[in-house]
Amino acid sequence: MVKFASNSLPNAIENIGDAWDNYGDPRVILNFDEVSAHVSTNRVFRLSMSDNSHLIAKVSSYGSYFLFAEDHDRLARCSSQLRGGRWSGFLADVLTKNGRPYTWYDGNCWAVFYTDVQRGDGLPRILNDQNVVTLANEIAEFHLACAAIAPTLPPTSNSVKGDAVHLYDLLREPQAAEHFGLEPADISTLQYCTHNLLLYLEKVHYDEWLRIPILVDWNLGNFSVQPGFDNSTGSFRLLTRWDYDWFRVESRLLDFYFLSRVSSSTGDKTQFSYSAHTLTEPRFLKFLAAYHEVYPLSRMEIEFLPYAYRFFILNYVIREGARFFRPDLCAQFRRDASRKYLTQSENLDLSALFKIVN
Repeated sequence: MVKFASNSLPNAIENIGDAWDNYGDPRVILNFDEVSAHVSTNRVFRLSMSDNSHLIAKVSSYGSYFLFAEDHDRLARCSSQLRGGRWSGFLADVLTKNGRPYTWYDGNCWAVFYTDVQRGDGLPRILNDQNVVTLANEIAEFHLACAAIAPTLPPTSNSVKGDAVHLYDLLREPQAAEHFGLEPADISTLQYCTHNLLLYLEKVHYDEWLRIPILVDWNLGNFSVQPGFDNSTGSFRLLTRWDYDWFRVESRLLDFYFLSRVSSSTGDKTQFSYSAHTLTEPRFLKFLAAYHEVYPLSRMEIEFLPYAYRFFILNYVIREGARFFRPDLCAQFRRDASRKYLTQSENLDLSALFKIVN
């Protein structure tokens, strides 16, 4: 039985207790240390166990439990397939029960437990040029490994096209403005952008593109590095990665927006904004050039970058924002997306990026 220090506990902790009881492990949870980012509706805790070990627990009501369970099945398969090579231990493992990833569900919210991976060094908030090049090389190597294991993964229920179709249907409903908390003019802009994205997916035959496991959110709080041994400035290896809120099996291009933010001259900000300008900054060009040397990109993929960005905005900020972000952030991000970010992304000058792959 799980033991608590108090009788008046937040529901998230009670949920974790119920999930742990159901898991059936004899260890007792001695302490809950909340490590949530306090941006999303998810609650994350580091658990101190009675055998002096530690685990990570996440409680969520974001999205669908069934997609959550499916994602964790695919994550477990990825971790297993990567074991024994360069990326062994990079992904935090999901605890299993009866040979399957264990997830708990009570009809309203769900929970999962992860191993507490070794935390190495964090990258500086603003990377130097060598940091940018090294990060690009490491991400390219990781993407290559993910591409190699992609054929072993079963199909997933969600897709870029399916999510965009769902959003387009929601935006065409009579109560769309009320549903999203936006003005009718904002809804018109979102309808246009979503329809344009769907047309482009058809044009480039996106259904035929290679899809690999991707993690989308590469902010600096989600991964750690191990400094290199050659004493050169900016030398490191990716060591561990956690936080899988936006895990998908899709084109690698969906990973690049957050990587452009990390590479940018302003760095990985605490004050969140989702402007597209980082996709054309000189520092991201340096990132792409280094990445391209390891895992070449095509011109069509570069053309797709703004659309990958727009999918992120349309899906995670507009369609699912109310279920993921805090209410105040959701309202702000939705207004900014419909009035600034999406329209600005249509004016991105990709000419310098094309020179990298030509």
